Amino acid sequence: MELGANIQKYRLKNRLSQEQLAEKLSVSRQSVSKWELGQSYPEVDKIIQMSLLFSVSTDDLLMDSKAREIRAKNNKLHLGSIYLIVKDFQKSIAFYEQLLSMTVSTKNSTIFAEFFFDHQCISLMNEANLPGHDYRGNGDYKFVLNFWVNYLSIEHERLKDLAIGEITEIKQASPTYYYFHLHDPDGNVIEVTGG
Repeated sequence: MELGANIQKYRLKNRLSQEQLAEKLSVSRQSVSKWELGQSYPEVDKIIQMSLLFSVSTDDLLMDSKAREIRAKNNKLHLGSIYLIVKDFQKSIAFYEQLLSMTVSTKNSTIFAEFFFDHQCISLMNEANLPGHDYRGNGDYKFVLNFWVNYLSIEHERLKDLAIGEITEIKQASPTYYYFHLHDPDGNVIEVTGG
């Protein structure tokens, strides 16, 4: 395992000295030094604390580079939904029920409604009730292309490195919903969600 090297990498990335990290974890500087040298291993609760402190998963701390490489190769984008941002939520639901000749598949009374057909999903998102989301892209159209991926932080880093468009930090809209936005060249919003 490359645990020691990973601890050091994330400690330096977060601009922390061994002393500062030790203080935040309530351990000695020598403990941190031994972890980084592979002479000892932190307790599970310290690994969890470090993952929260460094804003990475425990997998990111524990996995070696080969395992991370395999995980990254298998971290493909999947089409989630096309979100249509609507002003009149009830009127839009009625419109799409008639257009698609079907009743809404799933619905949250005030936030979203989904239509599943042909193995795809169109979600109507109530513009007035989207806490934690910002769909005010500069594009001409009020839609969001939604993708999901298994490892959100890996995809976030990949897209940041590509520098193909403006990208937000990872945000949390609810206890189980994490996402970031990427804007295409026309300012349209692409939302990427995942674990």
